[in-house]
Amino acid sequence: MSPAVSFTLRLSDTIVDSPTAGITRLKIVADGSSCNGAKVDGTKSTNEINSEELTSQIRLPIAVEFEGIDSGQIVTKVISVEKQSFEDISSCPHSNKGGVKSVFELDCVPIWGYVSVRGKSQEMEDATMAAPYFMRIPIKMFIGDRVMDDGLSQTLSHLTSHFFGVYDGHGGSQVANYCRERIHLALAEELKFSNDDLMCDNSSRDVRQLLWERAFRSCFLKVDDEVGGKVGMEDDAAGKSDPIAPETVGSTAVVAVISSSHIVVANCGDSRAVLYRGKQAMALSIDHKPNRQDECTRIEALGGKVIQWNGHRVFGVLAMSRAIGDRYLKPWIIPEPEVTFVPRARDDECLVLASDGLWDVMTNEEACEVARKKILVWHKKNGGPKPSERGAGVDPAAQAAADYLSMLALQRGSRDNISVIVVDLKAQRKFKTKS
Repeated sequence: MSPAVSFTLRLSDTIVDSPTAGITRLKIVADGSSCNGAKVDGTKSTNEINSEELTSQIRLPIAVEFEGIDSGQIVTKVISVEKQSFEDISSCPHSNKGGVKSVFELDCVPIWGYVSVRGKSQEMEDATMAAPYFMRIPIKMFIGDRVMDDGLSQTLSHLTSHFFGVYDGHGGSQVANYCRERIHLALAEELKFSNDDLMCDNSSRDVRQLLWERAFRSCFLKVDDEVGGKVGMEDDAAGKSDPIAPETVGSTAVVAVISSSHIVVANCGDSRAVLYRGKQAMALSIDHKPNRQDECTRIEALGGKVIQWNGHRVFGVLAMSRAIGDRYLKPWIIPEPEVTFVPRARDDECLVLASDGLWDVMTNEEACEVARKKILVWHKKNGGPKPSERGAGVDPAAQAAADYLSMLALQRGSRDNISVIVVDLKAQRKFKTKS
């Protein structure tokens, strides 16, 4: 028998009409090829009912649990429809070894690999962070009050989200290392404060975008203050501490929050996040370079200068226009991120976050195509992991993709540190069992 998994089932019609109340068990038999984490209206199925009568006018979504596979068909059962609400189910512990999950949670198993190599640089100044099951974020932060086609927004209050970040330090590793340890925690603090704003009726995409922008901006500015020795808003001794690093040390930050419904990316600096969707590479961040027209205008409006010195640099020194740290170049270098809020799509393949050690020698399209191919080749050679192992740690296929990208960057002459995170967004990949 296969490991117990759960998915969400939704039917528009009454299952059975009966005056009696009391549902104990309902079996749904569906062809395995039509049951990829969710059973939707209109899919051919057969119902097997035990001797017990079923409640009339049963309405779904309901939670069901796989019992096993019988003659090529997946057999599932309803789990306590009367006694357990869907919201209760969504608050159960998130173990990928079984238990109850909605289709949202099944589609958001964290599958990733990462690598950081010194390359040809004298020091390692990059840092990476992977925080699977980062936090459960109110679903309104993603979809507002909109009732989705499957009706889940009315009953599911939070979505499990995962956090990934790449930090490319310069002048030293202190700020990048601090960002690795702190940014996701600071973001969690800010997201908790956003709960009050979710009470408003206006839940348009623009409002949700603004909520995420505000949360990330507060998060990045807070971390930047902490790096500079400011631990509070008060301008006194109690609100200050020793700086984390010298004033000439800084770091980029590109981070992604991934849920089953959306990907949210915040970027400060010239690290980058690229989504591979339907064989098209979509940049979810835009590099903050001094020669970017809007960035150059902002710097010059503040009395700064962009000088051509082995590339465009702020005052001929820094090759990026935004960063955390770099106190000696304020107010021209700012820690404010730009935020991209993107709904998930069925043809999302993978997300690549990397420092410029990769992007200096590889296009977005090349990196995404290589990552996807390496993931598929690994699975073709090794087969798929057990369902209970998916999301339990670093994924070997995604790890192979990250390793190969870093090796390819070195072969192409990258002279910088190279940090890469590859997130496989196909949580429900179909694998052939290796004989």
